[in-house]
Amino acid sequence: MKVAGNVHESVRDIHTAFEVHRAAWGDADAYARTFTEDADYVTFFGGRMVGRGGVAEGHRGLFDGVLKGSRLWAEIDDVVLLGPDTALLHSRGGVLKGRRQEPGRRARSVQTYLLVRGDGGEWLIRAFQNTRSRPRVEAFSNWLAVKFAP
Repeated sequence: MKVAGNVHESVRDIHTAFEVHRAAWGDADAYARTFTEDADYVTFFGGRMVGRGGVAEGHRGLFDGVLKGSRLWAEIDDVVLLGPDTALLHSRGGVLKGRRQEPGRRARSVQTYLLVRGDGGEWLIRAFQNTRSRPRVEAFSNWLAVKFAP
C-alpha cells in the first residue's frame, strides 16, 4: 500500500480529525461537517442516518434536547490504513453528562469508522457504526471462538 505523504503523518492527521469530530459534539452542524456528504451513520439504537444532512438533522433535536450540554468521551483503539485515502478506525466512547469524566460501564459503546481523505486532503467520516459495549458478552464470545475453533 502506498500512502500519500508518510504513514505516520496520515495516522497523526486521522487522530486530529477524530479529535475535531469529538470536540464538535453538541453542535449539529459542526458535528455533521466531520462526515462526507454521502455518509452512512448507524446509531447506538440501530437507527440509520444518511448523508451529512441526515447526520445534522438527526443530532439537532438530540443536542437541543436530551443530549443538551453533554460531552463526547472517546478513545481510539486502533487505526488501520486500508489505502492512501482510506482508513479504518475503532474506538470506545460514551456520552458524558454533568461532572462525569468517563462514561459508566453501561453507557460505553464500541465504534467503527471508515474515513476517507477529501479533495482538500482532510479526513472525513464516510461510515460510522455505534454499538453498545457488553464486556461480559464480548469475553464470552471470544472464549467460544477459541474453544470451538478448528
